[in-house]
Amino acid sequence: QPVNRVLPGLELHQCVLPGGQCLERAGRRYTIFASSLPGRGKEDVTLLYLVDDTPLKVQAAEYAASRPAYMIIELDGYQELVANLRDSEKARLMEAVNRTLENYFGRTSGFLSRVSGTRYIAVVEERHMKEIAAARFDILDKVRSLDEAVGVTLSIGVGRGGESLKARQSLDMALGRGGDQAAVKTPDGFEFYGGVSRSVEKRSRVKSRILATALADLIRQADSVVIMGHRMSDLDCLGAAIGVLRICKGLDAPAVIAVRREATLAANLIEEFERAGFGEDFIHPDQVLETVTPRTLLVVVDTHNPELLESSELVGNAAHVVLIDHHRRMASCIESDLAYHEPYASSASELVCELAQYSTGGSALRKREAEAMLAGIVLDTNNFAFRTSFRTFEAAAFLKKMGGDTIEVKKLFQVDFDSYSDRTQLISAAHRYERITVLASWNGPDHPGMGVVAAQAADEMLDIEGVEASFVLFQRREKTYISARSLGTINVQLIMEALGGGGHATNAGAQVEAPLEEARKALCDAISRSLRENYPDLL
Repeated sequence: QPVNRVLPGLELHQCVLPGGQCLERAGRRYTIFASSLPGRGKEDVTLLYLVDDTPLKVQAAEYAASRPAYMIIELDGYQELVANLRDSEKARLMEAVNRTLENYFGRTSGFLSRVSGTRYIAVVEERHMKEIAAARFDILDKVRSLDEAVGVTLSIGVGRGGESLKARQSLDMALGRGGDQAAVKTPDGFEFYGGVSRSVEKRSRVKSRILATALADLIRQADSVVIMGHRMSDLDCLGAAIGVLRICKGLDAPAVIAVRREATLAANLIEEFERAGFGEDFIHPDQVLETVTPRTLLVVVDTHNPELLESSELVGNAAHVVLIDHHRRMASCIESDLAYHEPYASSASELVCELAQYSTGGSALRKREAEAMLAGIVLDTNNFAFRTSFRTFEAAAFLKKMGGDTIEVKKLFQVDFDSYSDRTQLISAAHRYERITVLASWNGPDHPGMGVVAAQAADEMLDIEGVEASFVLFQRREKTYISARSLGTINVQLIMEALGGGGHATNAGAQVEAPLEEARKALCDAISRSLRENYPDLL
């Protein structure tokens, strides 16, 4: 008989490798090796060796399936959520959460233990962990639906293969992405499940005060400070950098902002400071690299992804690194000595504004500096419409008190007539996709302001009735750039992550190494997949 009929699934190219090929046949498990012998005719003869190692493989499979998987489970922002509830309502809510978790893990051979008021530890076998992952951690949905008025959610960190330390790292990653999700550490990074709801707003400013003091100490110890944001810096990135620069100047520490003026979306803001005589505060990253010393402090604002920095070399050469960011955390993150990473915040400028209020060096913001930070908040909130909290308005009120003029801020958002015309063409060419989203592609010539035009068009298309998310694509050289916006119901960060991008739940983007039409098709596939997995009720 032909050998493939006797041994279906046989792959000779695997059999000749040192490890052979594992194959199951008639209830037995074999490791098959192969070698070639010279034949008497024109063709060589292949000799197969079947090693019956069924008992060993059964034991190995049972060992792998019984390995412990650790989970650290935390209630997101519990104190803020139940602040206005009566004691009886709190007790009823916690009893419902406990019962839901106990029933969920009661189906497994593991155990669940409550270790604090809002934290649990669960240990299950790997066989059950695979089932939980296959169900996409539906415990998140069960807890979220307990009381929609309160909106209690879970964050879960998972360590598999018997490594409990990974559970702690995974929980930090889940919390850094806004909560309401599970993060699983893998050899290639992290896998994420859930994350479809909004971040829980934090009401306490204790962390801001502590970090402001720690930041001031690091600035005083450094002989120079370099402030840097992401590539293609926008008003929020530069506004936050200018706020940190004021803190440094108030502490009499020499500081500069590393920015590429030829590749920024906030060139008009830099020009404003140049006209005021502060142009020397903005230096090209390559020039800054030459002045870095063993005691230089690097402050990174508005990003935590090392691949998006103006200059990744500065991170490796600086003595200490401080991170200030509001984007939902991605798998790749800059290692820092001090991090103020709060995905609930509206913008990096809001975070820096809070630090400035508790810092001796930032308590005397100048008018232009206040306007720069206010512009950053206005940009990332789309005129205070998205991701705002009472802390956002408190920051804006402080900046207004320090001299920020809203008319001057509005002028920073003005575009020339050609850009306005391009934005109008983009919106007129848009069409609906999956009923609740809208897409627009720019097929005209590229120009430096196209990034701003695309972002503004995406914001404006959210005004269309029935639209929950908008996407704008344009091509620049070999890459296709995508701007994504949402009203909050749909998490566009999850869609952009599928294309190698990221951002915030309502404001995200991606750069795809593909032509426009190919990137458009990939985007449509990502939208459809995300909507069916996370938002089937909307379709």
